[in-house]
Amino acid sequence: MSNMWNKYFGKKKLQLSDTIRNAKVHKFCYLFLLPYAVLFITFNVLPIINSIYYSFTNFNILEKPEFIGARNYINLFLQDEVFQIGVKNTFFIAVITGPVGYIMAFLFAWLINELPKWIRTLVVFFFYAPSIAGTAYLIFKQLFSDDQYGWLNSWLMQVGFTTSPITFLTDPKYVMGVIIPVILWQSLGAGFLSFVAGLKGIDKSQYEAGYIDGVQNRWQELWYITLPNMKPMLLFGAVMSITSAFNVCDVPRALAGYPSTDYCARTIVTHLFDYGFERFEMGYASAIAVVLFLAMIVCNKIIQSLLNRVGH
Repeated sequence: MSNMWNKYFGKKKLQLSDTIRNAKVHKFCYLFLLPYAVLFITFNVLPIINSIYYSFTNFNILEKPEFIGARNYINLFLQDEVFQIGVKNTFFIAVITGPVGYIMAFLFAWLINELPKWIRTLVVFFFYAPSIAGTAYLIFKQLFSDDQYGWLNSWLMQVGFTTSPITFLTDPKYVMGVIIPVILWQSLGAGFLSFVAGLKGIDKSQYEAGYIDGVQNRWQELWYITLPNMKPMLLFGAVMSITSAFNVCDVPRALAGYPSTDYCARTIVTHLFDYGFERFEMGYASAIAVVLFLAMIVCNKIIQSLLNRVGH
C-alpha cells in the first residue's frame, strides 16, 4: 500500500515540476494572459466564492452577516413552497426550450447553409434579432393582451369565437403556453449564430473525401463529417442553451406580471430576484444562486459527455 501511495505522489510531484518548468519557459505568454485572468477572477470567481459564503449567513446588506449554517438551504428545500414551484417551472421550461432550442438552432443553421448569401443574411437576422433587441416579448404581450385591444382577443371576438377577452397572461392554464414560444425564439440567438459560422468554416474537401470513402447521403455526411468538425461550436451552443434555459426571468415577469397569478410563471431566477432585490435577504438569495449554479454545472457536464460521443 505504501509503495502505491509513493508512486502516486511521485507521479504528481513530477507533473507539478513539469508544470512549473513550462510556466517558466512560457512566462511571457502568461503575462499576456494576466489582464484577462485578473478580470475573470475579479468578476467571476470571487462573486461565486462570495455567494457560497453568504449562502450560509443571514445577510441583509445593512448589517454584518450572521453565520447560520445550512438553515437557508433547509428552508429552501423543505419549507419554501414557492421555490418548489419555481424549480418545477424552471426545469419544465429548460426541458422544452433547452434541447428543442438547441436542436432547432442547429437544424435551421444547417438548412440555410446552402441558401444564397442574401437570403441567408435575412434569415440569420430574423433568428438573431430577438436575442439582441429583446423585443420578442413586447410583440407577444400585445398579441396576447388580456383586454379587448389584444390582437388575438380582438380577432377572436370579431369572428364570434368568444364574447369576452381570454386572460392569456393571467390564467395559469394559458400562461406557460404563451411564455415558452417567446423564450424558445429568443434562445435561438448566439448558438444559432455560432452554428452558422461553424458550418461555413468546414473545409469542403472533407465532404469530397467522405463520398470517396463511402458516405452515401446527407445524414451520414452530417454525422461523420459536419458534427465532428463542429464540436467546439456545439459545445458553445450547448453552454449558451443551458444558460438561457436556466436564466429565465425577464420574459415571465414582462408577460405574466410580477408576481404572476398563483406563482404560475415563477422561476428560480425570479425567486432569486425577489429575495435579493425586493426583500434584500441576500443570504437566502445567495443560497438560491448556489443551487442554480450547481444545477447548471451538472447539466453542462451531461451535455459535454453526450457531445464527446458525436462522430464516434
